[in-house]
Amino acid sequence: MPTRILSAAGDVDAVRSLTTLLSQLPDAEPLVPVADSTQLIDTLARLAAESLDELPEVVVVDERIGPVPALELIREVALRFPAVGVILVTSDAGPGLFSAAMDSGARGLVTLPLNYEELGTRVQAVAQWSHGVRRHLGHGTEAPGGAGGTVVTVSGAKGGVGATLAAIQLALAAQASGRPTALVDLDLQTGDVASFLDIQYRRSVADLAAITDLSARVLADAVFRHDTGLALLLAPADGERGEEVTDRAARQILGALRSRYEVVVVDCGAQLSGASAAAVELADRALLLTTPDVVAVRAAKRTVRMWDRLQIRKAEETTVVVNRLSRGTEIQPALVQRITGTALARTAVPANFRELQGAVDAGRVHELDSRSTVKQALWTLAGELGLARAPEGSPRGGRSRGDRGPSGFRRRKEAGG
Repeated sequence: MPTRILSAAGDVDAVRSLTTLLSQLPDAEPLVPVADSTQLIDTLARLAAESLDELPEVVVVDERIGPVPALELIREVALRFPAVGVILVTSDAGPGLFSAAMDSGARGLVTLPLNYEELGTRVQAVAQWSHGVRRHLGHGTEAPGGAGGTVVTVSGAKGGVGATLAAIQLALAAQASGRPTALVDLDLQTGDVASFLDIQYRRSVADLAAITDLSARVLADAVFRHDTGLALLLAPADGERGEEVTDRAARQILGALRSRYEVVVVDCGAQLSGASAAAVELADRALLLTTPDVVAVRAAKRTVRMWDRLQIRKAEETTVVVNRLSRGTEIQPALVQRITGTALARTAVPANFRELQGAVDAGRVHELDSRSTVKQALWTLAGELGLARAPEGSPRGGRSRGDRGPSGFRRRKEAGG
């Protein structure tokens, strides 16, 4: 199988030299080179929108590329297109640059002047790595935006509707199915994930906000590894620090997590901030939790309309989940769907706080009894969303229509928070 190689170099002589050598490599299929960083990202995004199979296995970046510096460009490619291996062509092969390139996500360096043997060996190794990553991600599956993992956001129509408990149980269900899972608390002022899991922690999502080089080591230092195997990135203990997490920081952080975990569940809370808006916009699935009462359903409708006005997400690309439903509830899920104009999760969560109270008060919701109807419903919802298998004996779920992934819009207004 030929190895597709895309070279990015702004210098005409560098392009000619690269193209000549690449065309001589066995089983190599050089693509039309690009002249700058913008063209490279646009080309990869266009190919990724079609299929993971369309992406080149190898990208070769000349150190003199612009306007974005080479290391920053490599970092963006590694975060957005994790199945693409990047080689940096440089005149400086010192240990400092080598370490910086590896931290940025490069899979290897080739020194100038170019050498056929060195280039061929490096391309072959990176191509093999790329094929292995694609097998892991699933051959032939779509990779919107080049992302590896699935991002699911859980937002509350208003405070107190159960978004945090839902986010935790969805993440636990995914992790229990053998999928490496991260749970992010982006309810930046009032996040309760740590309280629900009764944990003490030092680092939070705010500690990553100002870091532009989110290497695997930096990310690992900020993540709390829970006994269940979940990777937790928690809200700051001091709520005012939430302002440090901008929409740009949220995109970079979620992109880094997405490239390292199969599932990323984000608790966005009920208050809109720049960070939570960015998360909802880029999510593969955006859930909006509501309870079946007039106040909450009206709040859900307001939230959906606001997301639409700010071009964060369309109503039909949002999935409403009805929590605390009972047979005697006057407002049923079908009515909620008509009022909000959203997609509707087929799985509703029953009203049964009595079975939750002990685990919630103890901060041990991860130890919720498997016989709990609330847990069974939320794990069934995880199966419906494609995050995990539904628990045995539970009703089978499926994908709700209309929740088709990121809207593709960019916000034109800043969502303050």
